[in-house]
Amino acid sequence: MDKELKKFLNNVQKELNKNIEGVNIENLKKAVEIILESEKKGGRVHVTGIGKPGHVAGYIASLLSSTGTSAYELHGTEAVHGSSGQVKPGDVVIAISNSGETEELKPTVKTILANGACLISCTGNAESWLAKHSEVCLLARVDKEGDGLNKPPRASVLSEILLLQCLSVMLQNKKKLNLNQYVQWHPGGSLGKSIKEMQRK
Repeated sequence: MDKELKKFLNNVQKELNKNIEGVNIENLKKAVEIILESEKKGGRVHVTGIGKPGHVAGYIASLLSSTGTSAYELHGTEAVHGSSGQVKPGDVVIAISNSGETEELKPTVKTILANGACLISCTGNAESWLAKHSEVCLLARVDKEGDGLNKPPRASVLSEILLLQCLSVMLQNKKKLNLNQYVQWHPGGSLGKSIKEMQRK
């Protein structure tokens, strides 16, 4: 195996294991409670980020929606140009930023807070601006991204996804999602087909 690739894979394994071992269950429970309380009052979930975390936001919004929690991607910069209109008072916004200091994200956070939303952060820095402005912080901390440059987001993105997948699992379990419900939201593709075949047996 290529030497640099092996170093990258070893680093990813180390960083993900560290996040798995250090996951803060209480903070995840608090995030679940915030979302469930919001939903009881008709609130919805929005997920946002800048750059690579913005792409993570799209995936997480889709994952949550497909497992029983209505969620929408909120564009990280368009929010201050009108898109924050999709966020109503009492809604929940999950904001993703490795540093927690992303300048382009700060105006969006200030806007949604001013509009009465509740903020959950997913960041690698528990002492960051973003973490301090949130109701609860889901910490996805990494020491090294994994490649020779140690700059392109790699391990940090995987850690953010991991923590937010944990959140999705806990919400799914709280809602007692079953295959019959799941296939209603995901009837197409190989996944939908496999569930329908299971149901026929």
